[in-house]
Amino acid sequence: MSHHAEQTFVPLNIAVLTVSDTRSLETDTSGQLLVDRLTAAGHWLAERVLLKDDLYRIRAQVATWIAEEVVQVVLITGGTGFTGRDSTPEAVGCLLDKQVDGFGELFRQISLADIGTSTVQSRALAGLANATLVCCLPGSTGACRTAWDGILAEQLDARHGPCNFVAHLKQAEPCGTRS
Repeated sequence: MSHHAEQTFVPLNIAVLTVSDTRSLETDTSGQLLVDRLTAAGHWLAERVLLKDDLYRIRAQVATWIAEEVVQVVLITGGTGFTGRDSTPEAVGCLLDKQVDGFGELFRQISLADIGTSTVQSRALAGLANATLVCCLPGSTGACRTAWDGILAEQLDARHGPCNFVAHLKQAEPCGTRS
C-alpha cells in the first residue's frame, strides 16, 4: 500500500447506516444526502441500512461490514448526541483498531461556523477497523453535508494529497449498488 496520493480516481465501496428511532428510508434525508454525495463523486453504494438506536444492533451491523471484503468505508449518521438513546460511539468504538482523532476535531472546527459553540456536543468520530474506514456523524442533514463536503470528499479521493484514506483501505473491486 502506497501512502502517497494516486493520480487516478479509485471508486470505493461505501456502506451507509442511519441510526434513528423516528426516520424511515423515505424520510431519511441525512442518509440520502450521503448516498447522493458518494455516488455523485463516483463511489459505489455497497449497502444502505436504517436501524433503531440500539447499541448491539449497530455494533453487529458495523462488525458485519468490517468483516466483508467488499466494504471499504462505513458512514454512520445518527446516534452521536447526548440523549439516553444515543449509543453510536459506544457501539463502534470497541470495533476500531485505530481511532482517527483528527476527524472529530476537524468536524467540530468546521461546524463552529454553522452552529457555534453547540459543536462541542458533537461526538463525531472515525477510525480504521480491518482496513475499513468507519465514520460516525451526527444525524442532521447539515452535519452530514459538513462532514462530506469538508472532510470526506477529499479524504476518500485517491488523488488528494499529500495523503488520503484510500491507501489504508482494503483493496476491493467495485461492487455496484446492492440497495
